[in-house]
Amino acid sequence: MTPLKPQNILVIEDNIGDCAIVDELLKEQLHQPNITCANTFKKAVTSLTDTTTGFDVILLDLTLPDKSGEKLVSDILELAGNCPVIILTGSNNLHFSIASISKGVSDYLLKDELSSVVLYKSILYAIERKKYITQLAESEKKYSDLFQLSPQPMCLYETDTYKIIYVNQAAINQYGYSYSEFLNMTLLDLVPKIVVPAIMTHVENQNRQLNNTYTGEFKVYTKGGQLLDTQTFSTPLIIGNKKTTLVMTVDVTEKNLYEQKITRAIIQAQENERYEIGAELHDNVCQILTASHMSFKMLKNNLSNKDIVWYEQGAKYIQNATQEIRNLSHRLAPVFFEDTTLEEAIEGLINSIDIEQQYDIRLQFDDAFKQFPCKQEFQLTLYRILQEQFRNIVKYAHATIITVNGSITKDTLVLTITDNGVGFDAKRVKHGIGLANIKRRTEVFNGRFTIESSIGNGSTLSVEVPLAYVIKSQ
Repeated sequence: MTPLKPQNILVIEDNIGDCAIVDELLKEQLHQPNITCANTFKKAVTSLTDTTTGFDVILLDLTLPDKSGEKLVSDILELAGNCPVIILTGSNNLHFSIASISKGVSDYLLKDELSSVVLYKSILYAIERKKYITQLAESEKKYSDLFQLSPQPMCLYETDTYKIIYVNQAAINQYGYSYSEFLNMTLLDLVPKIVVPAIMTHVENQNRQLNNTYTGEFKVYTKGGQLLDTQTFSTPLIIGNKKTTLVMTVDVTEKNLYEQKITRAIIQAQENERYEIGAELHDNVCQILTASHMSFKMLKNNLSNKDIVWYEQGAKYIQNATQEIRNLSHRLAPVFFEDTTLEEAIEGLINSIDIEQQYDIRLQFDDAFKQFPCKQEFQLTLYRILQEQFRNIVKYAHATIITVNGSITKDTLVLTITDNGVGFDAKRVKHGIGLANIKRRTEVFNGRFTIESSIGNGSTLSVEVPLAYVIKSQ
C-alpha cells in the first residue's frame, strides 16, 4: 500500500474499550499517529474549533451521550470542513449508511468487521478522495468565477428548448432582469419577434457540429423595453449529457450609433454632391441646350428644303438630350415635399426610370404604407434603395415583371422588390458595391436587409426598418 502518515486523527467515541481498539489498529499501520479522543459531542466541537490543530481524518461513532444519529453526522460534517469523516458503528443499517454517504461521509465501517488493514485502506481512500474532491471543487470554482465574474453578460441555455438555465451578474446588471426572472424566460423572449426565425435557423445550423463558435449581431431587449445592439458570441456545449449553448454578448449600441453618424455624414456628402451635379445639369447644361435650340430656330427661315431635314433632325437630338439631362438631374436630385407620401415618392421614381415602359411594374402597398408619414431623409433612402435595385434588375436580371410591395406591421416597415428574371446563386455570388450601399443605408435606420435568389427563379430584395426610426416627428 501507499505509505500514509497522517499527523492528526480525531476519534469521536464514548466507549473507552472501542477507543483503545481503534488506537491499536491505527498504530499497526500508521507511523506514530497523533490520536485525539473525544467522548462527547461537546469535546469534539472543542477539538474541531481549535485553530492550532488541523485533523487529517475523523473517525465518528454514531452514539454519543449528548448527541447521536443524523443530527450528529450533519453537525460533525459542518464542523469538519475539508477533513474526511469515517463512521465507525455497531449498527448495520443500510439505509442510514447510504444516507450518510450522500451527505458527505467518506466511509461507513462496522466495528465487528474492523481490522487494521480495513481501517488503513478506508483512511487512505478517504484522504485521497477528499484531495480529489477539493481539487475538483477548486477547478469548478475557477470556471464558475470565469463565468460569474466576467464583465460581459453571459448566459447558458438548453439548445432544444431555448430555456435559460444560468446567467451571470453582468447579464443581470445589463438587462435589468433578476436571476429568477431570467430562469423563467427563453432566449427567444429577449429578442424582437422579427429575428426569431433567423435565430432558430442559426442555432439549428450551429449545433450540427460541436465547438462551432458563432459571431453575429443581434438586438436584445432590456427589462425596461430598450433595444440594445449586441455583438454575440455563442458556442454549443454538452453538460451532463444535455445539449446547451453558452452565449456572451457585448453591448455595441454606442459604437453602432457612432458608426451610423459617420455613415449618415458620408451619405449626406454624397447626396450634396449629387444635388450639385443635378442642379448644374438642370440649370446650366439644359439652359445651354435650350439656347442652342432657339438659335437653330433663328436659321430655319433661311434654310432650303434640303437643309430643313438636317435642321429638324438636329433639333430633335437637342430636345432628346435636354429631356435626358432633365431626367438625369431629377434622379440625381429628387425633390421631396413635406406632404409627399411614400407611395407618391416611389411612383415618381418609377416614372423617371421606366420612361419607355418596357417593364410591367406592379405596386402593391397596404393603406398604412401609402399614408405613412416618414421622414424626408428616409424617403430619399427608399428612393436610393429602389434606384439601386432597379439598376441591378435592368443590368443583370433580364426581367419583364417587377413587383414592389410595401406594408407596415405593428412596429416595422417592410419593403420588398421582386423580379421574374434569371436569378443567381445567392450562396455563391458575392454582394457587390450596390447591395453593400443598400445594406449600409438600411442600417442607418437600424433596419435589416436581405436578398434571396436562385438560378431561374428571379430574386427578392427585402428591407425591414423599425417605425420608431423613420416616422416624421409631429
